[in-house]
Amino acid sequence: MPDSLSSLLTLLVVPQNACALLIAIAFLCLLLRLRRTATLFAILGLSWVLAWSLPGTSIWMGGLLEQAYPAADATALPQADAIIVLGGNTANNRGNWFLPHEKDSAVSRLDTAEHLYRAGKAPILLLSGGALEGDVSEAQGLAYLLRQRGIPDSAILLDNQSRNTYENAYYSKQAMQKRGLKTALLVTSALHMPRSVAVFAQQGISVIPASNPPQIYLNGNEPGISKWWPSLRALDASRSILKEYIGLAIYRLRGWV
Repeated sequence: MPDSLSSLLTLLVVPQNACALLIAIAFLCLLLRLRRTATLFAILGLSWVLAWSLPGTSIWMGGLLEQAYPAADATALPQADAIIVLGGNTANNRGNWFLPHEKDSAVSRLDTAEHLYRAGKAPILLLSGGALEGDVSEAQGLAYLLRQRGIPDSAILLDNQSRNTYENAYYSKQAMQKRGLKTALLVTSALHMPRSVAVFAQQGISVIPASNPPQIYLNGNEPGISKWWPSLRALDASRSILKEYIGLAIYRLRGWV
């Protein structure tokens, strides 16, 4: 139920969808001769999509999440019993929302986890992610890629059941308790890290955030992108940002954070 509600709310508040819905309501109000109400809904819809089309909005709202637990060099992170890697569409990882999608140059969660493992930060990689489609879980897919990179089976622990962040924490806790593991470095996107840390803390798991590099920023190298000029890429980024805020709100209502 929480996943369905979160998905529905995200779908409704995505700027393009919200604008279309509010304009449709405005048109209906016009048919009912409620001109002032129609004008209000039309202004709300256009203002919402315009605000989120500005890169500055995404940088501000996304930055509040991404900078809560900034990415740190492996040398600055302490050792732990395990490295927990959260699944979540890792195949479509982006380096920067305001640049063309270049899969090969983007730093994935798997890259971060492998780097930490090879730096000797923990002897176990706990991969968390169930099968959202088909029979192969995301954890199994990640494990396959790690084996291709030379990581031994003895260092890989799987959670094949979790379908959301709450279950990531719940099943990771069970797996850690079975192995006598106490502490873990937590690897996920910087945008997703605040919700993840809060959920794991609620489950009583001591995690050290090991975020991926930020994805929502401008460094001056983005051709044709200005912080205060509408951009389709800003609208693309808005979906992930709004999804996290909605997820946090629903998790708080459920008592999961």
